[in-house]
Amino acid sequence: MAAAVWTDRGTRAKNLLWILMGSRSNHTALKPCYDALVIGGGHNGLVAAAYLQKGGVKTAVLERRHVLGGAAVTEEIFPGFHFSRCSYLLSLLRPHIYRDLELKKHGLKVYMRDPHSFTPMLEEGMKGAVPRSLTLGSDLAKNLNEIGKFSQKDAKAYPDFVAHLEKLASAIRPLLDSPPVDIRGVTAGSLRKRLAATKTLMPIAKLGLKLGGNIPDFYEIVTAPIMKILTRWFDSEPLRATLATDGVIGAMTSPSNPGSGYVLLHHVMGELEKEKGAWGYVEGGMGGLSQAIARAAQSYGVDVFTEKNVEQILVGSDGATKGVALKDGTEIHSKVVLSNATPYATFKYLTSKGALSEEFIKAVDQVDYTSPVTKINVALDKLPNFLASPTPDDKPGPHHQCSIHLNCENMDILEAAYKDAINGRPSARPMLEMTIPSVLDPTLAPPGCHVVSLFTQFTPYHIKGREWTQQDREDFGDTIFDWVEQYAPGFKTSVVGREILSPPDLEKIFGLTGGNIFHGSMSLDQLYLARPLPSLSDYRSPIKGLYLCGSGCHPGLPFHFNWIINCIYRIIFFTL
Repeated sequence: MAAAVWTDRGTRAKNLLWILMGSRSNHTALKPCYDALVIGGGHNGLVAAAYLQKGGVKTAVLERRHVLGGAAVTEEIFPGFHFSRCSYLLSLLRPHIYRDLELKKHGLKVYMRDPHSFTPMLEEGMKGAVPRSLTLGSDLAKNLNEIGKFSQKDAKAYPDFVAHLEKLASAIRPLLDSPPVDIRGVTAGSLRKRLAATKTLMPIAKLGLKLGGNIPDFYEIVTAPIMKILTRWFDSEPLRATLATDGVIGAMTSPSNPGSGYVLLHHVMGELEKEKGAWGYVEGGMGGLSQAIARAAQSYGVDVFTEKNVEQILVGSDGATKGVALKDGTEIHSKVVLSNATPYATFKYLTSKGALSEEFIKAVDQVDYTSPVTKINVALDKLPNFLASPTPDDKPGPHHQCSIHLNCENMDILEAAYKDAINGRPSARPMLEMTIPSVLDPTLAPPGCHVVSLFTQFTPYHIKGREWTQQDREDFGDTIFDWVEQYAPGFKTSVVGREILSPPDLEKIFGLTGGNIFHGSMSLDQLYLARPLPSLSDYRSPIKGLYLCGSGCHPGLPFHFNWIINCIYRIIFFTL
């Protein structure tokens, strides 16, 4: 359970313990038969289970780890320090799901951040002057003042840029709540089926009508390099580089690569607490979100289990799924199985080879899971103090609650970091996104101490063709800490402990194929109708009764669950 809105100290501690131990998941006996089974207790799978159960479908969730949440988990890596071990910020949680599952009632509490972005400069050779920094938030006047430190021209252009992005984002948001166009339904089958399938064309039609004369702008942002777009709007490098981070975050791409414009738009489409484009910290860490969803699901009657490792999806002689087999040999039968694992893991590891065609498996092998991310979790005994915005007596300033962008002074730094990784080596000067959620959430660390998340780019899955070694991890960690130290002297001496998770580690621990947080790259050939494959864009697999319900499907967002409702309703009314 989340340490959410509780005030009693004992209750808060108990709830934090429940986060770490995996909720009330094993208090119910595992039955031999269910109407539906969900493989993986990640947030998407838990939401799917909740809606199934609300629809009258008896459902169970099977999580292989000891803790629920998939990549959205809270774990006590070092005594007294509770980390959002993988995913670390919340956004893109669709309002109707928040309402439908009554997540606030079930303990979800979010700390909103304002300001939300802080980019300190090193600016060597300034002859002792305090380095400059760029801080952005919800206050437009303050934003213009900050941007004006670098360019008055950019300050004047910024409001129009924000309005431009919001116009495009508001047009595309409805697509996030709708399944992709049913191409097969529209082009084949009886007239009745074709007419029914034409309903899936409506979101696209509405998108076109809403965009109107902005269609060329929309086409450009989803296909162009983010560098091209930002260079047209702005002159100052700190602003361009700061905004470009949202165009490459979590993606093995650079600001000069086509498609990075869409990744930027993707990250401004979110909504949190009715605030467009907002990102926040979940109280108790990201596990607090997963536990709130789990409690909602359990309140409807979902059976949720941890440490139930699925070995294989069972397929009958008729080619339809009939349940799953666990690694301990237990078989659980069901007409419907939803896999919250990546498409690759679902079809390569969990599905028997004879159940799928060689052509299909070959297509699955071609899905790109390349990831640039190494996640570093750090326990500190004092707050970092940045040269560009020093604060006295270890007191947090507004900038400490932000996403803190280090090594983001200009586009060239980001490009160089990317080129290191595609040449098979960790970046010598990595792009860093630092967050310190304990500044707002006191449940995460002992008094006076803090937890820090370092989301670092760019690192390859293999280092010059070989596996990562522990020494490689430590060396890269040292590189990261050396850079942080330049921005915040004293950082290294405040470190109590650190955990370094390379792309292979993210794959092994959290089931993220390739270490990719999106369950597949967000490239143009793997979006919408083609996500994860053109033949799988409606969440149905070639095996009757087997569905995908993770981020590897449209719209491919790791921190929200909007499209699942459509998938679930299909299952309830057409499969059972």
